[in-house]
Amino acid sequence: MEAPLSRIISHAELPPLTPSHHIMGMPLSVPRYTVDDLDHFPDDGWKYELVDGVLLMTPGPGVPHEFVVERIHRALAAALGPDAGARIFTRGSVQFGKFTRMEPDLLVIPDHYTPKSVWDDMRDWWLAVEVLSPSGRAYDLDIKRPAYLTLGVAEVWLVDTVALAIQVWKPGAETAEIVTDTLRWRPPGIDRDLVTDLAEVFQDFTDSD
Repeated sequence: MEAPLSRIISHAELPPLTPSHHIMGMPLSVPRYTVDDLDHFPDDGWKYELVDGVLLMTPGPGVPHEFVVERIHRALAAALGPDAGARIFTRGSVQFGKFTRMEPDLLVIPDHYTPKSVWDDMRDWWLAVEVLSPSGRAYDLDIKRPAYLTLGVAEVWLVDTVALAIQVWKPGAETAEIVTDTLRWRPPGIDRDLVTDLAEVFQDFTDSD
């Protein structure tokens, strides 16, 4: 993981107490949550995630978001086929220790895991897909994307329903590959490209939530 985020704000400038202005260092504690804390949060329609103990909170997905997720899921399932040795989850978690749990819109993992596996045991994530939305766009781009890649996710797709494109990010890359037509993906251990037609994914889209 990257260095922990700073959780102390120091050197805060306070209003003057006397005509001679005073500058005082005043630490402000930022709560650090754990995965156990998330398990006790209310089921209130919000999505709660953690990156290095920092809470990310976004509203539940809208209908356009779910259309795109369903279409990408269907395309990936068809391209992988029943014998590809992979599983696709729509409610999977990328978890690392006590302080990080992210829930991509789609998560592809190898099929050697069983129903008795736990999220924190998984390490060889093949693909994490996030559909960008106004409420979560900054989180997905600036916080979750680098966290996924640092943890070892082999590839991250950021789906932009406004630009009608998918940003493809890989570990070590300084910039994304922007795909607007045909997306080709070769998962680890598979000797062929999986092809996704973005015209089908973005069919009927102009603007989205």
